[in-house]
Amino acid sequence: MRFDVITLFPDFFASPLSSGLLGKALEKQIAQVNLVNPRDFATDKHRRVDDEPYGGGVGMLMKPEPIFAAIESLPVLPKRDVILMTPQGQTLNQGLLKELATHYDQLVVICGHYEGVDERVLDLVTREVSLGDFVLTCGEIPALALINGVVRLRPGTVGKQESLKAESFEATLLDYPQYTRPPEFRGLRVPDVLLSGNHGEIGRWRFQQQIERTKARRPDLYEKWLRETGGE
Repeated sequence: MRFDVITLFPDFFASPLSSGLLGKALEKQIAQVNLVNPRDFATDKHRRVDDEPYGGGVGMLMKPEPIFAAIESLPVLPKRDVILMTPQGQTLNQGLLKELATHYDQLVVICGHYEGVDERVLDLVTREVSLGDFVLTCGEIPALALINGVVRLRPGTVGKQESLKAESFEATLLDYPQYTRPPEFRGLRVPDVLLSGNHGEIGRWRFQQQIERTKARRPDLYEKWLRETGGE
């Protein structure tokens, strides 16, 4: 899978893309991240990528010409999505990450800045994505979250694929609580069922914990799970 990230700050990605599972996945060429600076495509002597909005207003907008030129310089793979990271987009969730990880060969990700981008950039965009109902200083932060979430779902990134199936949001429910050694720490004990060796009982306990945790922490997800499954 190929990511083409349109960003004014390529250095922002240097450490995250070389660290942890994401860094290992890129080393193994499970995915490729290509960073493209639209400033390299600005044509004036000052290499400007922003300007004042028509009609007045606070702040600056990213100009369309450098973004168009940057994207038009890229190869076009058969299954491509052009994504603008913006608070106005659809909320990023596990379902969307799975869709992007399984149905696309190329994701072009535009990182917004200032007060946003010229509206004409949307002629290139096939999807707008947001981390949630809040505003950040740059689009690089949500872009990195999207890249991380997609790459970890690609085969070969996570050692045990089974671990992906049991985590939060995979079946609408949140994940169950987990413990490791020692069995007791500062008076806090691991639940006896997890020490029993009875895998059937452990499975039932974990499922019940998922239900209870989701009901308490995310009643919206709990209601969705009830609608989808009838509580079974």
